[in-house]
Amino acid sequence: MTKRRLDVTIGNVNEVYDGAGGILWEMLMGEQIHVGAESETDLLARKAGVGAEAHLLDVCSALGGPARYLARNYDCRVTGLDATQQMHAEAIRRTAEAGLSAKLDFVLGNALDMPFPASTFDVVWGQDAWCYITDKQRLIEECARVLKPGGMLAFTDWLEKGPMTDEEWTALNAFMVFPYMETLEGYATLAEEAGLAVVEKEDLSPDFAEHIQMYLDQVQHQFRQAIVENYGQEMYDAVERGITLWRDASAAGKVGRGRVIARK
Repeated sequence: MTKRRLDVTIGNVNEVYDGAGGILWEMLMGEQIHVGAESETDLLARKAGVGAEAHLLDVCSALGGPARYLARNYDCRVTGLDATQQMHAEAIRRTAEAGLSAKLDFVLGNALDMPFPASTFDVVWGQDAWCYITDKQRLIEECARVLKPGGMLAFTDWLEKGPMTDEEWTALNAFMVFPYMETLEGYATLAEEAGLAVVEKEDLSPDFAEHIQMYLDQVQHQFRQAIVENYGQEMYDAVERGITLWRDASAAGKVGRGRVIARK
């Protein structure tokens, strides 16, 4: 069945993360820019069996926070792939500043046409970023292609979960600049269709709802003045309205978050 999607392109996502959007999400989530920060990175790394011999591909690596954490704490080699120029450049800068450039490479490129040979990586990885990808089937196929035989696909993402009106669906995706969200079952099916064996799929939505409430609290209290002073009242109102919408939808079980682990 063809999924409905918004007319969102990688250019639209680049505009967000090259500007105020990237700054806002780093304010709320830290430089890892995903739910749960380091504790979630640790959990996913353990489930994927990341070790010192692994070469890991972080798809949509953004500022490189998880990549640096993995290189530092798991002694693995990491390649980050991202299509946003500002995020790519900042990841390189921060990695050099951290003295980790020997273990990390950052490539500017498209996740739907990865610039890597087949069977390159031991682990292909993503954290809460594939919701921005316009074609999840093509994405998973590319992940499977660049994985070595026996390699692991390990990722978390924001998900569509329950029924919602067309108006809700459009507002939720438009605020985040998502073309659409996949479901947990949908991701598992895509992995299987790409020739991978799903080892684990877990619905993380209750924790997700708690985090969205926390982000709303931070916007309304801790960061309100900074957002208004730097970006204006109109921007603050739009951010508060959008995160409130997500808070309500996550509390109602309409959106959520999940984790998938699969082996090639």
